Amino acid sequence: MQNVSRSYKNKGSRTRTIRRIVLSAAAVIMAYVVYAGVVIWTFGAKAEPVKSDAAIVLGAAVWDGKPSPVFQGRIDHALWLYEHQYVDKLIFTGGRGSALESAESEVARDYALARGVPEADIMIETASKITEENLSYAQAAGEREGLSTYLIVSDPLHMKRAMTMAEDYGMIAYPSPTDRSAYRTLRSKIPFLLREMFYYTGYVVLSPFR
Repeated sequence: MQNVSRSYKNKGSRTRTIRRIVLSAAAVIMAYVVYAGVVIWTFGAKAEPVKSDAAIVLGAAVWDGKPSPVFQGRIDHALWLYEHQYVDKLIFTGGRGSALESAESEVARDYALARGVPEADIMIETASKITEENLSYAQAAGEREGLSTYLIVSDPLHMKRAMTMAEDYGMIAYPSPTDRSAYRTLRSKIPFLLREMFYYTGYVVLSPFR
């Protein structure tokens, strides 16, 4: 009887230990998620542009051969940087959603050409599908032309993840979040923030295994 009682006590002790471990892990995860949310939200605050060789414009959707409002906001900000001589070149990124569509970067190039940017000052890459590829392929294109410093252009809430990736690639890059973002209301920002929290956390967690 005493052995049975001791067995129950040991089992109960193990259960409590496991419960404490699970709760502690959950608390740590929750704390990190909150931290990530705060960092992403505050990192996207307006940054003063730094004179650089080129602006890398991260790709976004195109609609019927035209930039979506999100993409247009990024392109317009890059044009402002170019017009105010913060950059000498524009690098547009983004591939095709399907074989029948123009690449995001091609649509952005045409948009910039229509607004007076010389073709010689525009570079594109048409293969990327995700942010990591946007940056990697743009960096490779820039290096081929002897460029070394960049302003990264995207929406404010996308900026923390993009800059973390740029740093991992060894890029000399500075954030330049658009102030023309289509995500202006809290209702539109919250889903974007939650998505970025998920992707940013996943990127950080998986980074040691890359």
